[in-house]
Amino acid sequence: MSHIAKGSLPRLLVVGARGFLGTFLVNRASTHYQVFRADRSRESAESDVVIDVVDPASVRAAFDAVQPDAVVLLAAISDIDRCQRDPELAISVNLHGAEHVANACAGSGARLLFTSTGAVFDGCKQGYSEEDEVSPSSVYGETKVKAEAVVQALTPSSAIVRVSLVLGRTGKIGTNSLLDNMMRRWNAGEVVSASVLESRNAIDAGTLSQWMLELLQDKRNRGIFHTGATEARTRYQLAQAIAQRLGVPEGLVKAELRPAAGRAPRGAHHLLSTDKINKACATQSPSWEVVIERSLNEVAEGSL
Repeated sequence: MSHIAKGSLPRLLVVGARGFLGTFLVNRASTHYQVFRADRSRESAESDVVIDVVDPASVRAAFDAVQPDAVVLLAAISDIDRCQRDPELAISVNLHGAEHVANACAGSGARLLFTSTGAVFDGCKQGYSEEDEVSPSSVYGETKVKAEAVVQALTPSSAIVRVSLVLGRTGKIGTNSLLDNMMRRWNAGEVVSASVLESRNAIDAGTLSQWMLELLQDKRNRGIFHTGATEARTRYQLAQAIAQRLGVPEGLVKAELRPAAGRAPRGAHHLLSTDKINKACATQSPSWEVVIERSLNEVAEGSL
């Protein structure tokens, strides 16, 4: 992979740029950075650089080509049930992949922002701060706990962003956007089931992307930061509220009263306290109602 000529803006490498959150972040970052979209495949016009995080040589080649000033690592196996079924894959991507990228950042001096999850907690209490002891109950959460430790050990200046649930529309198919998938099913007349047992302080992808950029741009922001709305709601309450705003018939939203068979463990309460990030950033935590409005009104592929 040949070296890419430098422009006037600092260079940002977004690893996992074709995914749901990556689509939002690339759009937001383009006014502040020369953005390079990295993904495992270059078949799509949405990828500038090929990178396979499980292959250290691939990571080094991408870093040599881009010579980034900053890196955002979004690439992960985030399907909790898939991680539970295939822990070796989850460890390879979520842990060793993070280690390879963090090593490359340590060697090049690039500033790293790593995305993590509320699943590092078991969800047995209502409200978690960054100082609370981690207690994962799933393979996915375990891989993220270990990845956080590796990232902090290799790149002490890095920022780690934990989320409990991200909402938003991408305007394209093939991403892991929960909202896109729900809307697609409702448009087909299908019933969407949502748990009454799992509460999350969800955040919209636009606000989360803005937080990530603010954290990156101020090098004093290091360590772990929790993100989310000011309040938590159950997945069912969130689905109900979204359906009402979209005019979806009530019968197309169903309360899931017990976990489906074969699902990986999920925490009941993943309310992440946002006091720390509200102090560090100009952007402040919105209410859960505002999160839903922003999620429905902002489409990553369109105008803001």
